[in-house]
Amino acid sequence: MNKAIAPAPKERKYSTVPLDWTEVYYTNCPLVSASNVDQELGWTREEYKKIGVDFSFLRARRGNDWYPHYIHNLDNLIRFGGLFPPIHVHADIRRTRLLGMTHVPAEGGCMIVRARDDLYRMKELKGGKIGLSKSLNTTKTDWWRIQEEQGIELMLRLNDMTREDVEIVEFPYEDDWYDNPEMLDPMDNPSELWLKRDHKRDLAFRPLETALENGLVDAIYTQSKPFQHLQESTGKFKAIEDLSRYPDWTLQVANIPAVITCSDVMADQHPELAVAFMKGMIRVGRWANEHKRAAAAILDRQTFYLDEEDTYRGIEHVDMVPNFSAQNMTAVEIGKDFMLSHGYIKNDFDVSDWAAPEFLEQAARDLLEEQWQKSSSSSLPQPAAPLARSRSA
Repeated sequence: MNKAIAPAPKERKYSTVPLDWTEVYYTNCPLVSASNVDQELGWTREEYKKIGVDFSFLRARRGNDWYPHYIHNLDNLIRFGGLFPPIHVHADIRRTRLLGMTHVPAEGGCMIVRARDDLYRMKELKGGKIGLSKSLNTTKTDWWRIQEEQGIELMLRLNDMTREDVEIVEFPYEDDWYDNPEMLDPMDNPSELWLKRDHKRDLAFRPLETALENGLVDAIYTQSKPFQHLQESTGKFKAIEDLSRYPDWTLQVANIPAVITCSDVMADQHPELAVAFMKGMIRVGRWANEHKRAAAAILDRQTFYLDEEDTYRGIEHVDMVPNFSAQNMTAVEIGKDFMLSHGYIKNDFDVSDWAAPEFLEQAARDLLEEQWQKSSSSSLPQPAAPLARSRSA
């Protein structure tokens, strides 16, 4: 692998407000999730209001920086986002609980080349250069790179190629936009971050697009349909391989499923806070499933889909209610095993032990009870021991 010389990593100090269990923070990635739909519905905030707790975006408080999104160093934080950072947190930083998942189909990724290049198949990349990014921000896991490396290896294998058939060119970059003063201004909604840049056209999240455009490499991997469509819309790029064209669904797990996690401290000491969040996600997810066009209009403003119609096509067959399906559990295993085998995490763990479906189950039961009480004076029979699930350290 061709590696550039990287400067020494920066020392970083983390900033968080003091712990207060009367306030819960949330953070989420710009992807398909009930949490992003809820940015404009506010139903989860209603659930917290019922129990006297404030609910706000992580960055609504100036005292909180961005890093809890990646290292979960706030006990009263709930995260809904990409898979790889939470795996890193649970394996190597602190114990968390997996509260639910949402799978987005056809998210395996594509191999992108320049539109005018005489390249049409993966095998034509033999002897060519493929870009691989490398974040110099060692505070968090390098989730861009994990996706890229996983996707590149899969595409090479599917085309009877190995890493020896191509030159992997590494592109280090600072990845320190989190520390920019303008990014530390309080924000009430995650989408305010994307509005600070032309997020539908500015693709400079990592150095690879520029490297490909300038001819430093022959191809790069892109992890999602939204990014593929944004790249192709420039007229500069095209895809020559797409993992979503294969029938094997296990190829389509680039940083997904999106997962919901909370700290073990919240789960153990204040389970009602985790349940309140899941109640909101169930309510919003059910509404989104029944109103896909309206949900797409909201997600178009909260994510990186090209436009509202592109968003609708992306979510048309997505179950927006978080779940613990067997496929989602297997997808988490695949992601965790790749990170472990490639040195992105040091410690292994059992995904079934990480999973905590009891909070989702209790939330569903609470919602059913509330609906029942609207039409009946009696209560539903209660389970013997709600949320009574023993756990080892």
